[in-house]
Amino acid sequence: MKYKKLVSQIESLPPLLDTADIVRRLYSDGMQNVNLSRLTLAIESDALLSANILKMINSPFYGFSRKITSVSQAVTLFGSELIFALVVRFSIQTNIVANLRAYGLSNDKFNEICHLQSRLVSDWQTKVDRHFAAFLSPLALIMESGKLIFSKEIALAGEIKEFSKGLESAQSITLYEHELFGTSSYYICGLLFEHWNLNEEYIKILKALDYEHENIEELSTEINILDAVRSAINVKEQLSEASLGSAVEIVEEMGQSVDLFLSAAKNLKKMRRV
Repeated sequence: MKYKKLVSQIESLPPLLDTADIVRRLYSDGMQNVNLSRLTLAIESDALLSANILKMINSPFYGFSRKITSVSQAVTLFGSELIFALVVRFSIQTNIVANLRAYGLSNDKFNEICHLQSRLVSDWQTKVDRHFAAFLSPLALIMESGKLIFSKEIALAGEIKEFSKGLESAQSITLYEHELFGTSSYYICGLLFEHWNLNEEYIKILKALDYEHENIEELSTEINILDAVRSAINVKEQLSEASLGSAVEIVEEMGQSVDLFLSAAKNLKKMRRV
């Protein structure tokens, strides 16, 4: 029953904001084929979207010593992939207003977790495979968005305290979501992407991050990278010894360098203390 309510929430969401939909169409032939000049003009035509993108880009998570002051500068520095994620993230935040108390988070803390996940993918995979870094860093920024849908449903049902108590003792966040909803927030995020006709590969990966969804062999590396990142940084733990230990097990199974992963994680941990 709760699964149907979650799906109903998604189906009732309005279309993407006008500017966001224009941006989506610019990406219809693939991220590598986006006309950056047209992308810049589309974003600049929306003052609120422009302001929010610049605000996100100038957050400490991206580590720029100087302030980014224009959309064209942001597009040049970050490329079409991350700009796409920032536009989608703004649309999600605009369309889904949710209290994240069920997950024990403020909105600021939730945003921090999402940016940390994206930064970890970027810093780690840039040293391994730049293709994965460019492709997955944007997805990592928005892959937790299904929790906004979950939080809204939990609040409407008046079950915030019960959910929070169960989450505290749960060993797996995804398994716990499954026990209560029959699905995970990642699968729901995939349905959200389908509702808005967003990137098909992202949809496949998000659904495959679900506990019971069939894994996709050709995307196994992408799925494992995100699995390691969400193990290291999640709503319960961020770069703790225990969460990094769980992530390292996944990295070892992938056959990738644990040292490179831990180096990126430790640098990110230092950045958070500054």
